[in-house]
Amino acid sequence: MGNESINWDKLGFDYIKTDKRYLSYWRNGSWDKGTLTSDNVLHISEGSTALHYGQQCFEGMKAYRCKDGSINLFRPDQNALRMQRSCARLLMAQVETEDFIEACKAVVRANERFIPPYGTGGALYLRPFVIGVGDNIGVRTAPEFLFSIFAIPVGAYFKGGLTPHNFLISSYDRAAPQGTGAAKVGGNYAASLMPGSEAKKAHFADCIYLDPMTHTKIEEVGSANFFGITHDNTFVTPKSPSVLPGITRLSLIELAKSRLGMEVIEGDVFIDKIGDFKEAGACGTAAVITPIGGIEYNGKLHVFHSETEVGPVTQKLYKELTGVQTGDIEAPEGWIVKV
Repeated sequence: MGNESINWDKLGFDYIKTDKRYLSYWRNGSWDKGTLTSDNVLHISEGSTALHYGQQCFEGMKAYRCKDGSINLFRPDQNALRMQRSCARLLMAQVETEDFIEACKAVVRANERFIPPYGTGGALYLRPFVIGVGDNIGVRTAPEFLFSIFAIPVGAYFKGGLTPHNFLISSYDRAAPQGTGAAKVGGNYAASLMPGSEAKKAHFADCIYLDPMTHTKIEEVGSANFFGITHDNTFVTPKSPSVLPGITRLSLIELAKSRLGMEVIEGDVFIDKIGDFKEAGACGTAAVITPIGGIEYNGKLHVFHSETEVGPVTQKLYKELTGVQTGDIEAPEGWIVKV
């Protein structure tokens, strides 16, 4: 089941070469059958549009070992759909949902020995991506595309349990008002490197981006989505054409409604109204939920529930979602694909 050379308790979020990865090429209007390979080096043209014009997108998802030894893929159809939207935005060939899921399952099976054991808090992280390749130099869509998926074992994001973190409001924009903010493309992340680095130098976990049009509304927390819990127990999360529609965010919205009986609002989250929230958090594939202890804005730190303790609603949401992912709690229909 496992790989004896790996210390499961010390796994972080770092690259580890695993046994196999999936490769498929789009040429002459269609994708080939695809293959699994042990080679973790891509061989592409120096003129590839991915290198010069940023024509690429990616996904992040996880496979979990369950108590009974089976393997769960969490909502891979949603990752497939989002990748299709990203590809459409960048004029790249799209991968059909069924093909995407089958490729993910093949990669998980081929690297099963790298899946962290049940109970360790770890998972097998999958990174599907599509890039523009082929001989080219002009600013146009690529003549060929490459679709690949690799996998790495990752540990529990929080060693010793959930821990609140403080964040800094950034003066930089993450994405343009009508740009690629809603697509999961590398350029969005490249733009976040300097603001994130500056926030960390100031002893914050990361920065929070406001809307690029008015700089009055919270949009994203580093590379994650924002949510807040109001004093009357309403789950609120930003809605904007420049916010990435996260799968974890979508899942928390649905669980807050169906399992916790909460009202959910997707809309504007004004920075000068953060006092309306008793709890706040960032959500994404890596950590599931990062509790937000406080947010610094205009030189003042606003603290939510606590800088050291996690709020009760955030704890319930985290327990419900991670329980669904690992098979300990019954999942809503269609959320889990067995490998």
